Amino acid sequence: MSAATPLMQQYREIKSRHQDAILFFRMGEFYEMFYDDAETASQKLGLTLTSRNNGGAADVPLAGVPVKAAADYVRRLVQQGFRVAICEQMEDPAKAKGIVRREVIETVTPGAAIADDLLDGSRGNYVCAIAAGAAKVEMGHGRVPADGGRVDVGVAAADISTGELRLAVVPAALLEPLLARIAPREIITAADTPHPVSHAPPTLPGALTTEREGWEFDPALGRDDLARHFGVLALDGLGINESDALAVGAAGALLRYLKELQPSGVSLARPIVERAEGILPLDEMTRRNLELVESLRGAGDGNAGTLINVLDRTCTPMGARQLRQWILAPLAIRQAIDARLDAVQCFCDAPIARETLRTALAGVRDLERLGTKAALNRSTPRELGALGASIARLPAVRDSITEALDAGRGSTAALLSDMLAGWDDCADIADDVRRVLVADAPVAVGDEPTIAPGVDAELDELRTLRDGGRDSIARIQAEERARTGIQSLKVGFNRVFGYYIEVTKPNLHLVPEDYQRRQTITTGERFVTVALKSHEERVLTASERIEQKERELFDALRQRVGTQVARLHAAARATAVVDVLASLGEVAMREGYVRPTMTDDFTLRIMAGRHPVVERMMPRDKFVPNDVHLTRDARVVVLTGPNMAGKSTILRQVGLIALMAHAGSFVPAAEAEIGVMDRLFTRVGASDNLARGQSTFMVEMAETSAILHTATDRSLVLLDEIGRGTSTYDGVSIAWAVTEHLHEVTGCKTIFATHYHELTQLADELPALRNFNVAVREVGDKILFVHRLEPGGANRSYGIEVGRLAGLPDAVLARARHLLRLLESEQLARGMSGASPALAAADQLALFAPAPSAVLEALARVDVNALTPVQALALLDELSKKARGA
Repeated sequence: MSAATPLMQQYREIKSRHQDAILFFRMGEFYEMFYDDAETASQKLGLTLTSRNNGGAADVPLAGVPVKAAADYVRRLVQQGFRVAICEQMEDPAKAKGIVRREVIETVTPGAAIADDLLDGSRGNYVCAIAAGAAKVEMGHGRVPADGGRVDVGVAAADISTGELRLAVVPAALLEPLLARIAPREIITAADTPHPVSHAPPTLPGALTTEREGWEFDPALGRDDLARHFGVLALDGLGINESDALAVGAAGALLRYLKELQPSGVSLARPIVERAEGILPLDEMTRRNLELVESLRGAGDGNAGTLINVLDRTCTPMGARQLRQWILAPLAIRQAIDARLDAVQCFCDAPIARETLRTALAGVRDLERLGTKAALNRSTPRELGALGASIARLPAVRDSITEALDAGRGSTAALLSDMLAGWDDCADIADDVRRVLVADAPVAVGDEPTIAPGVDAELDELRTLRDGGRDSIARIQAEERARTGIQSLKVGFNRVFGYYIEVTKPNLHLVPEDYQRRQTITTGERFVTVALKSHEERVLTASERIEQKERELFDALRQRVGTQVARLHAAARATAVVDVLASLGEVAMREGYVRPTMTDDFTLRIMAGRHPVVERMMPRDKFVPNDVHLTRDARVVVLTGPNMAGKSTILRQVGLIALMAHAGSFVPAAEAEIGVMDRLFTRVGASDNLARGQSTFMVEMAETSAILHTATDRSLVLLDEIGRGTSTYDGVSIAWAVTEHLHEVTGCKTIFATHYHELTQLADELPALRNFNVAVREVGDKILFVHRLEPGGANRSYGIEVGRLAGLPDAVLARARHLLRLLESEQLARGMSGASPALAAADQLALFAPAPSAVLEALARVDVNALTPVQALALLDELSKKARGA
């Protein structure tokens, strides 16, 4: 086989540096793909697979897409999880000597996208680097053994479309909540990390993962990379200290990765350093069960039926993203929560200012992403014009905040006052953009006028030349008539000869010497002059020169704006926060929410609390509110009642009210006093995890185990139907033991909804446990769901009545009632068979009878805190057999 052609040699050399990406290789007006890339693209994009001769016997598989349509094909590939490397021609093929020089100018990945069609305006688009290590790491001095061997994880997450960079160091147990909140599209990990870190946590099954060399995560290198990127000598000025070493190492690896994807550079704002103690982490089951940003019905329903759907009245894309962050990362420090509540209160107390503010915000586009595009020289004239128009609204936003402070409780809204003190309208940027660009700028330079009149004298002259053809001909004609004295002289134009001067035969003797003969016609002759040819050249090239000049002026404007990206990012962040605060004020006033009183005490007191999502779906005033009061002396509630009575709704509404308060929102209640919590756990409903080979009951036990190992006395635990996935005896035993543990060992605020009426007996043994039930009323043979909490336990489950409401056949219902009566009278065996003896007393439920001494002795030797969930279940089975004498 002969050697490959020079073109294919160039392709192979470039492809060797981008083996993990599909290479779009520019050839004229097409991007071509070869070999495996072509075959993959033909399958995923429906392209025709052809071939190209490579200078020998073998043909090379080939597929291509037009350059003008490439954006759609790139989007489709990236959405399917592929990387796409864009290789451009770096010189004019007509002027190139030999093979045209080509370079990869960008690699588009799910987490490194800038194009609007790859982004969701309401959420960030993150690529995340994870560095695992010992709990204490010093930058530049290696790892230091951690106390107790605890493993910490450093996380660096960047959204290159907004310029956001977040750094955090968290215990490994809190990695999943952090990643779920950030929801990265890509995860970067070290190939030789000393502590395994999951590449794609269960909550992020679609995340693209990449392994990098371990040395790239070195904190000392990361420190140098960050200092160089942000132009500082030390990281202290960025709010980064020695305890953030793991995150700094992750940031270094992330910066190197991004620079490979974007050789022209990335624009990142000053990093946001998150402290674990300031955030209330939410695990996957709590986010799912409370339906914070995604419905249990799945993404197909959008955010319908979610908390964010209720609270999101934001006016800007930045505000929508900020609200999502606040919901998924509630605060855990009372002072910070109160600062947000003060600002929301201010907007509640100033409705006119709030409405004025929202009107001003309604015209603000995505400042973060538009500013970043300008910094990367990627914005179009229309996008830059939108940026200028958006910035021009910032003074009105500032004035509305001032008005709200004056009309509301300005003395307490320190968050707004501090924001105003550092407010930057970026007025000079807006003035520059609006002065240079036309009012309605086109999508691309050359389509329509881009630069406003009066900006550049040369451009104005070129436009006059191009657009004033008749006027210029008349002017030249008048000048030549005056110069020659030939009053019949005419100046004309045709496509063959261009501009010409026509003189009739009687006047040929008056033609000046500088006239050059071009054509003889019946009535006379046509001439040109040097001045006329110069004018012709200017006119004929005016359009091309206009586009070139407009491009130069636009590029200069874009570069000027891009240099101010740090100011634009700061203005965008401030605008986003104000947008969220005003949105929360708007929702509070419209929905009748009240300001919660946040304390550092244990108490959780909610008077006339309502479920914010359910009440929105019901007719006004139809939702039944309920009171919940948990104190240290009454910290555990066992909640009984039938299905459909509303136990799960009450659990969720307590969780949502607590979470809303910690996020800085007013809450749906008549009054609310909430002690600041460190964790919130909500385990409601049943589901399996077939991907991990876990049954419904195993998932339930795993989630319960996580709660028992993680919750503290400052946590709120909301449980529903623990133990229902196994036999009655096992289930009651587990539920009983879990409740005891939460009461005696953990000591946290707990509401446990259950059908096991046996658990109500715990109130006789546990002093801080209270029984409540969701009331129902019997009317004849029917039941009425009251949906109201009442003290005491329920004495029936009403399961058969619920079955009747669900439409079970009458014969089945009648048989079920008969069997229920037999069960309740301990006559099941005789009633079902007619021949079997009655169940012996020893076979009845005796779990809660006094335990044999052998069982008590075995229990006394158990260290509960040292048991794994599986060991606990095995021990429970052993003790249960001993108790039954088995």
